[in-house]
Amino acid sequence: MNGSPKIEKGYTERILRPFIDGMKDAGAKVDILYTRRLNIKPCKGEFHCWNTELGVCIVKDDMESVMRFLKKADILVIATPVYIPLPGEMQNFLNRLCPLINPVLTRRKGRTRARLHDDVKIRKIVLVSTSGWWEMGNFGTVLRIAKELAEDFSVEFAGALLRPHSYALVKESAKAQKVYDAARKAGHDLVATGRMRKDVLATVSMPLVSSKYL
Repeated sequence: MNGSPKIEKGYTERILRPFIDGMKDAGAKVDILYTRRLNIKPCKGEFHCWNTELGVCIVKDDMESVMRFLKKADILVIATPVYIPLPGEMQNFLNRLCPLINPVLTRRKGRTRARLHDDVKIRKIVLVSTSGWWEMGNFGTVLRIAKELAEDFSVEFAGALLRPHSYALVKESAKAQKVYDAARKAGHDLVATGRMRKDVLATVSMPLVSSKYL
C-alpha cells in the first residue's frame, strides 16, 4: 500500500518499485494499491466490526475490496513518506484495518495486544518510507507506528527500508543506483529467505549528500 499523495511520481515510489521488483524476482505475486486513488473514509470509531458484526466495517467504500487483497496477503508492505506524521489517506487506511483484528485481547510485556482473524494470512509487515530531511531520526514516529501495528496484529515486523534526504536521489545518480540495487536485494531476500540483511538496509539509508551543506 503506497500512501504517497504523489503516487508513482513520488520519492517513495522510487524505493518501493525496486523493492517490489526484487520480491517478484524471488517468485512473489505483488499487488500495488495507492491510497490517493482509493475512496477510504475515516473510521467512525463505533467498533461495529468488534461488537455487532465481527470483522464487518459499517463504512461502505473502497476498503471493502482492499480487505479482500489484505486477507490473502502473506506480507503487508506499508509505503509512505514522512509527513506529520503520515499523509491523511494513509492514516485513514491504517485506522480502517480494525476489522482484520479479532477482539480477543491479551497482555504481553505490559501491553494489551490482539491478533488477526483466522482467515487473514498476513504474517509479516514491512515499512518503506522516505523523508526529505537529512537525519534518520525523522523516521522515529512512522517506524514506531509500523512496529506497533505488527505487535497489535501479533505478526512479525520484518524490517524497514528508510530513505532520508530522498531529494538527493536525483542529484547523485551513481550513489542513487546503489540505493535502488539495495532495495531490490532487500525485496528478493525477504521473499527468498524471510529476512532482510542489516547491511543491505543500511545501504538503502546511506548518505547521498553531506549534512554540512544543508
